[in-house]
Amino acid sequence: MGTVEELSPRARGVELTVNIVEKGEEREVTAKATGKQHRVAEFLVGDATGSILLSLWDDAIDSIEVGATYIVKNGYVSTFRNSMRLNTGRYGTIELTEEKVEANTENNVSDKFVEDQRRF
Repeated sequence: MGTVEELSPRARGVELTVNIVEKGEEREVTAKATGKQHRVAEFLVGDATGSILLSLWDDAIDSIEVGATYIVKNGYVSTFRNSMRLNTGRYGTIELTEEKVEANTENNVSDKFVEDQRRF
């Protein structure tokens, strides 16, 4: 299992245990391919090494509680608006766990990507 601090753009097969720190604004988007409406929300999540934005869609949004700890399995990292985002996508999962994890919000790797994007 990895850590938030180790994440890099285009990482695949990500497995992390993270605490949900906060939920951002939920918004409606239209899929270009199908024209179908979807809900999307970003959550700030983290572990002892850092934090990152997690993008969740539709029903996955309703299954997440701020303050709880989850295991992200088979996730991936993408970039959106010049910052890294953790995603579960079609093949990943996010599962509640009893394990307790404290999030280090001082080291937000989503923000770092903006500052250091020339390195990638």
